[in-house]
Amino acid sequence: MTTRIAPGVGANLLGQHSAERNQDATAYVGNLDPQVSEELLWELFVQAGPVVNVYVPKDRVTNLHQGYGFVEFRSEEDADYAIKVLNMIKLYGKPIRVNKASQDKKSLDVGANLFIGNLDPDVDEKLLHDTFSAFGVIVTNPKVIISYVCFSFAIHES
Repeated sequence: MTTRIAPGVGANLLGQHSAERNQDATAYVGNLDPQVSEELLWELFVQAGPVVNVYVPKDRVTNLHQGYGFVEFRSEEDADYAIKVLNMIKLYGKPIRVNKASQDKKSLDVGANLFIGNLDPDVDEKLLHDTFSAFGVIVTNPKVIISYVCFSFAIHES
């Protein structure tokens, strides 16, 4: 187990159980490249606000992370800011997905699903997110599905 000390926060153990974690101040980080480490996430997210804890679950057999993790901040406002500025940035060429760890499940059932077709092959998830966030809160990140036809989905709150 690794111990980290963040300025003004004190010692925190990586791998802290979710019951001990402040869910409102925690960001879920997904679509992580296998090269991403807890240390790298710490260094990236501390630029957005004071980080209390970083946890990346690992496979018990391979000891490799499972492609996602959690970053706990000192406050909910810090987590919200990190989500806003770091969602969809590319890490090792892959756009990471950064959302609230304690997302209200009811909010996923409300709103609109948008299908956007005939996309230019250069359009990526970040561009779609930036474009459509001007029209409302995007509940789930857009996904570009590449096939012989390019299209995407975006979900907005009502």
